[in-house]
This record gives sequence, structure tokens and C-alpha cells, in this order.
Amino acid sequence: MYSLNRAQIIGNLTRDPELRYTPNGQGVASFSIATNRSWQNADGTKQDAVEYHDIVAWGKLGEIAAQILTKGKQAYVEGRLQTRSWEAQDGSKRQKTEIVAENLIALGSKGERAPIMDDAGAPEDVKENKEKKSDKKAKDDDQEINIDDIPF
Repeated sequence: MYSLNRAQIIGNLTRDPELRYTPNGQGVASFSIATNRSWQNADGTKQDAVEYHDIVAWGKLGEIAAQILTKGKQAYVEGRLQTRSWEAQDGSKRQKTEIVAENLIALGSKGERAPIMDDAGAPEDVKENKEKKSDKKAKDDDQEINIDDIPF
């Protein structure tokens, strides 16, 4: 009998990853990602809902996550669901379901700065390339061709 335990989400980090190390030196990063859902109910009113997902990334993946991810950044996380249970200090039983990350991709976010545009609407690096090409063309235009220099 087959089974599948796979989770894939794309959302925004709700906090910076917290990197800790186990007593044997293995890194573990924990963070949370929010995913949004929108729909219209029966009377046509727009509804929104947010789900919060706790993520755990072990080893090198956890160390990399702590380096490249920050609060508000969008990320894709793929992994498996895992529920862990423990007894709290007050004696109550607790449990938490998390996504144990196996793959992670940092994506863009709404807060990232767009390229600086020139007045014609082109990014500055495109403008610089156009200026370089026009300078080269101007230099080429300045040179006169002498008929005696043509080898045939």
C-alpha cells in the first residue's frame, strides 16, 4: 500500500528564521510562512483567509534559509508534514504540525525595489548600453574612408 506525505506552499515569511544548533552540532532553522486565499461567497462578497505554516529546515538547508530569508520575503517550500507532541511545563499535552523542508526557493517579495527607470521608461542599465552604442556609432561616423585604403 502506497502513501504520500508532501506539502508545497508559496507565501511570505512572518518572521526571520531562527537558527539553533542541536547538541551534536546540527543546524535547525524554524520560521513561519503565511499563505492567502480569496474567494467570493454566495452573495458575491469577497472573502479573504490567511493560513500560517510552521516550517523547520535541518542541516545545511536550515543554515542557508537563515542566511537568505527574511521577514516579508516570499518563498517556496516543499517538504513533508510532521506532528510532534510534548508535555508543557504546566503538565498539559501539546502538539504541533510542521512542514519539514526538503526544498526551498527564495522568491521575490512585494517590498523589493523595482529597477530604476529613466524618463523613457527603460531601466538605467539599458539606457547605459544605448549610450555606449550611440558613442561607438558617433566615433565610427567621425572616421572618413579613404579610397586608397581599400585593398581591391
